[in-house]
Amino acid sequence: MRYLLFICILFFAACEQSYTPKPRGYFNITFPQKQYRVFDQPGYPYTFEYPAYAQVTKDSTFFGEHPENPYWINIDFPSLDGKIYVSYKEIGAKNKLENLVADAFKMTYKHTYKADYIDEKDINNGHGVSGLFYEVGGNAASAKQFFATDSTHHFLRGALYFDATPNADSLAPVNKFLQEDMWHLVETLRWR
Repeated sequence: MRYLLFICILFFAACEQSYTPKPRGYFNITFPQKQYRVFDQPGYPYTFEYPAYAQVTKDSTFFGEHPENPYWINIDFPSLDGKIYVSYKEIGAKNKLENLVADAFKMTYKHTYKADYIDEKDINNGHGVSGLFYEVGGNAASAKQFFATDSTHHFLRGALYFDATPNADSLAPVNKFLQEDMWHLVETLRWR
């Protein structure tokens, strides 16, 4: 008797409601207005423009160790939970250009197991700066990366990471927004 009563209650409860699955949604992101300021710190071998809504901080650790030189910085986007890690190396006997380019290539292409594609675009800003800008499609940890050099003295590498699990769909608007800022950085990059 109990089972019959339970089945009747279930039957009537099921008939009154219809289930409609909710579509998967993402947070609405409000982007700040594009404005730039100059990074021109004394002693640094480079200068560039970066977004006014970002904070530049000196990088103090590299995998638990001190960075190779004092010119490594992070460009932090607190409102977007993102950060561009910028490393600088002086080209010379210890750091040969071909090795630095090969390392940048390896760092980018290590994402191939998660990437749908990797596009390379040439950088040449007309001020002695050339290099490559990488756009990594798919659920890669870093979707935007670049390296820039003058081929004789300076080598700068940047990679954008987020404090979130990589999800190409949800990060696409933020990646697109910050890609413009990364391009602005390399287009305004100057060596000293």
